[in-house]
Amino acid sequence: MSQVRIPTPLRKYTGGAEAVEASGATVGALLGDLDTRYPGIRDRICDDAGQVRRFVNVFVNGEDIRFLENLDTPVEAGDELSIVPAIAGGC
Repeated sequence: MSQVRIPTPLRKYTGGAEAVEASGATVGALLGDLDTRYPGIRDRICDDAGQVRRFVNVFVNGEDIRFLENLDTPVEAGDELSIVPAIAGGC
């Protein structure tokens, strides 16, 4: 099992939990397991094509999956996956 850090906007899917456990050999499989446990959460993370939405960042052990193998990034038991919504703003 891997620990998944849940951002505040998605905690309504996890009953308010800021961290949950999920399993999978890749980020994509882990997100699939997460959606099985917490229906609807994957739709907020991935677009209709199944790719991580542009405004969502996913990290495995602090490394952005976009610079690794995206959804094919390997995940091992004990790894931490963080879901971080992008923040935009300006003056």
